Amino acid sequence: MSQSTEITAKARKREGTPVGDCTVMVVEDEPDLQDLLRYNLNRQGYKVVCADSAEQGLKQIQRQPPNLIVLDLMLPGMDGLEFCRLLRKDPQTANLPVLILTAKGEEADIVTGLDTGADDYLAKPFSPRVMLARVKALLRRGQTATEGDSGSQSNLISVKAMAIDSDKHEVRVAGRRVDLTATEFKMLWLLASKPGRVFTRQQIITAIHGQYAAVTDRSVDVQIVTLRRKLGEHGSDVETVRGVGYRFRESGD
Repeated sequence: MSQSTEITAKARKREGTPVGDCTVMVVEDEPDLQDLLRYNLNRQGYKVVCADSAEQGLKQIQRQPPNLIVLDLMLPGMDGLEFCRLLRKDPQTANLPVLILTAKGEEADIVTGLDTGADDYLAKPFSPRVMLARVKALLRRGQTATEGDSGSQSNLISVKAMAIDSDKHEVRVAGRRVDLTATEFKMLWLLASKPGRVFTRQQIITAIHGQYAAVTDRSVDVQIVTLRRKLGEHGSDVETVRGVGYRFRESGD
């Protein structure tokens, strides 16, 4: 390794960017865009594997799971949303970071993608620098979450009649299982982990999707409404603080 290469590698390590040991899977059927993504990711030191379809991507994941997936929604055969749903149902890939990359940039499409379990959303056309920043942020968040899980942080929250299990990615209310999307689960976990604390919409977006996520305040409001409905009579425990954001009601309230 040359001196300049060694200095660059050390700098990347200090910044938290994996060098040479982090694999990014690109699931994209457009050859030119696939090449563009591979080129920019390789330049940052990531190993890159590509799949032309969701079916091919699933086969590659079974052989060797990547550290992150950049996923197009419009794919031949199985589309990106169904691919993401399958990833979230499998315990081995349930927490695998997914960055959706698509030409669909409307708010409804963003909400659908995030509700399906994607961690972030980038609309085409995109800046390679922004894409790389989001990849880096997702990998850093994933590493932080893993380190937190190995520490003293509890993986179970029990509040009132509600039990939230992060290992099983499961929520039960009065013994009844409640099916939540990945985003809804993260939102509930965030609020319930600190009862009484008020989170602004931007704090919720940043905590769940990262600093660069293309998510609006309105998207948070829509997801809160859906979350409350799924929680039934206990949905009122997720309170609105007008002009500020949301909080989980404290036990004594």
